[in-house]
Order: sequence, then structure tokens, then C-alpha cells
Amino acid sequence: MEHVGKIFMPGDVLSNLQASQKSGKVVLGPGLKCDNDSVFVNKPGVLKHKEPNFYWIDSHQKKYVPTRGEHVLGVVTNRMGDVYRVDIRGSEPASLSFLSFEGATKRNRPDIKIGDLVYGKLLCANKDIEPEMVCIDSTGRSNGMGVISCNGGFMFTCSLNHIRKILSPQFNLLKTLGNSLPFEVAVGMNGRIWVKGRSIKETIAIVNGLNSVEYMDTNEIKVMCRKLLDTLAGF
Repeated sequence: MEHVGKIFMPGDVLSNLQASQKSGKVVLGPGLKCDNDSVFVNKPGVLKHKEPNFYWIDSHQKKYVPTRGEHVLGVVTNRMGDVYRVDIRGSEPASLSFLSFEGATKRNRPDIKIGDLVYGKLLCANKDIEPEMVCIDSTGRSNGMGVISCNGGFMFTCSLNHIRKILSPQFNLLKTLGNSLPFEVAVGMNGRIWVKGRSIKETIAIVNGLNSVEYMDTNEIKVMCRKLLDTLAGF
């Protein structure tokens, strides 16, 4: 589509997407909305495309709007019966059932406390109902999701645009660092990142490195990674 990569403003109508939307060939992501068979932009930014048929508006923002299927990092804030309330940086907390964990049953409940950090996926996200979060995939496996141990780890927040850049295969930042510096990381599309290195020193260095790449290009990121590794090695 020739409009991919161009800047759009709220209210702009995407006629090409409108025709594809009618035939069911397009999936609309954040920043795009279908109303009366018309596809229009509801926030400013750059139109992006992911194969085979996913389109969204990439904008620089810090406020998170829950989107179905996205992985998020949440903080447990309350418990109401069998359901936990989790802060995901949205306009309202998400609900998380104790049965939404691998192997969980009424007798075998997960050990979750208020204040715990949870990595999961949004099963439901709609403007008319509260978001619903789960920590299992479609097969019932955790697949890396669940309660995160904060011993030695550190969580920080950043812009949503920064998150998308870190996860972009074009920059490959996490793999570049991981080749020489083992660490654990959980990246939430809601602007939260949790990192744990082999030591406090390495954890702080990785956090500083991730925080500094938002406005760097690929070459600058490679130079930053080399300097970071040299600093930790004592050079």
C-alpha cells in the first residue's frame, strides 16, 4: 500500500484500506477505526504495516490503550474473590482470574500477592468492558508468562514508541546485548520493561542501555552496545 510510512492526522480516511476491510482482508490495529464501512485515523502518527494484513498507526505516546492480544506487564493491586485487579497503565485495571495460570485449579492456586509483577496477555480489550488478562496461551501453557520474581530485577517505564523500537527486528537490540551479556527481560506493550542481569551492576547497565536507544539509529545502537560491554569488562 502506497500510504505506508506516511504521516496521518485524526479524521483522515484511508480509502484503500476501506476497500480491503470490506472483503475481510485487513486487520486494523491501534490508531485505526472502522465506522460505517469507512476506515479512518483516530490519532496522529505514521501508518505501519506488518505482513500479511495488519495495519496500525505508530505514534509517540505514553498513555496506553489496552489492545486485545498484546503482552503487558502489570502490577497486582487488589483481590476480589477469585479475581485479581492488575494495573496495566490503562484507564482502568485489568481482571485476572486465578485459573488463568498454567496448572491452576481450585485446589492448586497460584501464589500471588498484592504488589507482585505479572507478565501476561490481554484476552479481551474493549472500550465498553474492563480488560481481561491471562497468563496462558491457547494451549493452556504459560509460554513465559506468569508471576515475575523481582529478586535482583528492576522494572522501569518508557514511551510506547520506545517499546515498539526495542521489539523491532530491524534494530535487534536485545539479541545484540544477549550475545555477550546474559540477562532476563520481559517487555510489555504497555510501556513497562523488567530486566534482571547476573548482578546489580549488570542490571543497571542494561537498563541504562535500553533507556538510551530511543532516538538512536542502527549504527549508533551498535556503538552503544560495544561501549556498554567494554565498560562492564573494565576497559
